[in-house]
Order: sequence, then structure tokens, then C-alpha cells
Amino acid sequence: MKRMIRNIFIVIVIIIFMIAFTPSYTSLNIDNLAYVVALGIDAGEVEKFKITFEFTTGSSGGESGSSSEKNPLIMNSVEASSIDSAINLMNSYMARELNLSHCKIIVFSEEVASQGISKEIYTLANDSQIRPSSNIIVSKNNAEDYISNSTPVLENLITKYYEIFPNSSKYTGYVYNVTLGDFFNQLVCHTCEPFAILGGINSNPVGSNASNPNASSISTIKSTNTTFSGQENSENLGVAVFKDDKLIGELTALETLCLSIIQGEVDSFLISIENPDNREETIDIMMHPTNHKKIKVHIINGSPYITFDAKLTGRIYSMKESSKYLDTSVLEGISKEVNRYLEEIITQYLYRTSTEFKADINALGKYSLSNFLTTPEFEEYDWRNNYANSTFKVSIQSEIESGFLITES
Repeated sequence: MKRMIRNIFIVIVIIIFMIAFTPSYTSLNIDNLAYVVALGIDAGEVEKFKITFEFTTGSSGGESGSSSEKNPLIMNSVEASSIDSAINLMNSYMARELNLSHCKIIVFSEEVASQGISKEIYTLANDSQIRPSSNIIVSKNNAEDYISNSTPVLENLITKYYEIFPNSSKYTGYVYNVTLGDFFNQLVCHTCEPFAILGGINSNPVGSNASNPNASSISTIKSTNTTFSGQENSENLGVAVFKDDKLIGELTALETLCLSIIQGEVDSFLISIENPDNREETIDIMMHPTNHKKIKVHIINGSPYITFDAKLTGRIYSMKESSKYLDTSVLEGISKEVNRYLEEIITQYLYRTSTEFKADINALGKYSLSNFLTTPEFEEYDWRNNYANSTFKVSIQSEIESGFLITES
């Protein structure tokens, strides 16, 4: 009897292992899934939205793949009343089940973003397949055009390109790494407003024959009049500003740098200032923010008074034969010019967010909580609307050193 029970137990275990390790050919098999790496949302002509899906073939949809050959990309679009309806329709069209676990970017066109995207953000955040680390981009072009022009030059895998392009925020400050999780948190926040990465298409490529006359470059948001040249491609520079869930404006690259400094999200950045000894010359300085940053908010006569104090270090990059960058008085003069320059651009940026946008994208509201005894008292104050009445004082202290290698002429 015991032997029979043992044999039955062994058979049951063998059957369980056979079921567990036998390759599955159900709809969840990897060969029956279509991996989406980018999602674009435009206004539709017949339905409310035109949803664009970008797929990769082979192994490029995952985290690994061939580094020697570029994997082909597939793009398909469908008009639908919602994102979920579009996914359902595309499931039927592709004859495979869509999987969004590798979706790297979610792109909204300006037209859609200006009408409000809270419902779409909630839908995306509620999807268990979409990762909170997916980047949110607002394109000055159609989202479909932005995705189709996202052709990596130095990367073979489009997924790798989508992963690394926001990293420039750490060493330039000209773009801000905004994810779906960040945008959702800002959307439900009572002390801040949402913002997203601003994207577009370089419409002035070398050798271009104007093959895409509808392309809209983002050169107008750059910190200077400089434009990129090269093959036509998508580019990301600046920030799209929201009030509640509606797009209301955009930040220049320099203003995005100010946002990054206040948020503490930039490790280093390059600035060009006037030479204190010769106003016709400029000096390039690599700046490094320190941990010494203070933000205080006081409510005076019902209006916010906001102070921002920061300490930075810098090294001079510009050198010439007559440079005297070991002279203490010269370095002090340069430090004062750096302080003046940063205080001016950050102050101008802060007043633009309050007077023009009336949107606290800097999340300064959280520093005002100490002025209120209870949460209902803070809610009654209505910070998100009172931010427009803010007054700012910016104080920068910088310590500038000579160059890395050449110290004296």
C-alpha cells in the first residue's frame, strides 16, 4: 500500500514538472507577443486619438541584443477613442498580443497635451505592464513624426538610445529626465505642477531636401541662436510646462538648466560669462553644484517670499597666453561675475514660472508647509494659485579655481 502511494506521488510530481517546463504555445509565449518600445499619442481625424506603436523585431525589444547590427523597426498607427481601445484594435491587426513592458518613451503631441492628458496619464500609470521609468515627452511635431525620426546615430539598438538620451540632464542641465512616475506624482501633488521633456525634429539637416516640410524644429527653445546640423532626427531640449494637466508653455534650454539647479538634478554644467577685465571676451567655466542648497518660503501679507541660496564650485576652461588665473584678485572678480550671472538667470526664470506660467514646477510649495498648522489651513491658502504672487531672492556663492592643467602663462 505504501509503495503504491509512493508511486502515485512520484507520477504526480513528474506530471507537474512536465507541465512546468514544457514550452508553452499559449498566447503568452514570447513568439506570440509584440513588444512595444515607443507609444505616440496624436489627435485623430475620425476618432479622438491616433495612437502610434513602435515595435522592434528579434531581440531588440529586450535589454540585450546584437551590438553589431541594427534591428529593423516597425511602426503602426490606429485611430481610437482611447489608449486601451487602440491596444485592443492593434492586438487584432498584429495577430499578436501587445506587450508594453519594454515601452521606453510615451510621446504626446502639443495639440493633445494642450487639451489635457490627465485621463491618459492615469490610464498609463494603471497599466501593470508599463514601467514608471518610461519617459514622458511632449513633441512640437506630431508624435508619429517624432517617433519615426528617432534614429540613433551612435547606437544600434533603439531601446538603448531611448534609455540613455535623458542622461545628458546630469552633465548639461538642458534636458530634464521626466518619467511617467514623476509626471503622475506631480499631477496629484498639491504643492507643485507637472512638466515633461520637450522634443521636436531637427528641420535643418545638412543636405536636406526638405523631405518633411511639416517638421518643426525646437531651435526656438535653445539657449542661443545655435542650431544643430546633421541628418534629420528627433531632438530633445528644454521642458514642456503644464498647469494642472494642460500644456501652457515651454522652457528654454537655459531655463531648464535653472530648473535642474533648483531641483538638484544636475552634476555639472558649462556657462559662458563676460570677462570682468575685458567685457568683449567670454570665459567658459565648468560649474559643479554642492550640497549646500537652502530654500525657504515665508508668507508675508498673504504672499510667498521665497529665498534660494546655493554654493557652487567651478573650474576655468578658457585659457590664453595672457591669462593670470593664479591671481587671487582675478579669481575673485570671476567668482563675482559668476554669482551675478547665475543670480540673474535664476531670478528671471523663477519670475517667469510665477507671473507667466503661474505654475510651481519647482515644487517650492513643499517648503511653505511650515507656515501652516494644519493641512486644511494649507489647502485653504491654495498654494498653486497663490504662487503667482511670489517674490524671489536668489543668492549664489561660487568658488572658482584655475584650469585643470595650465595654471599660469
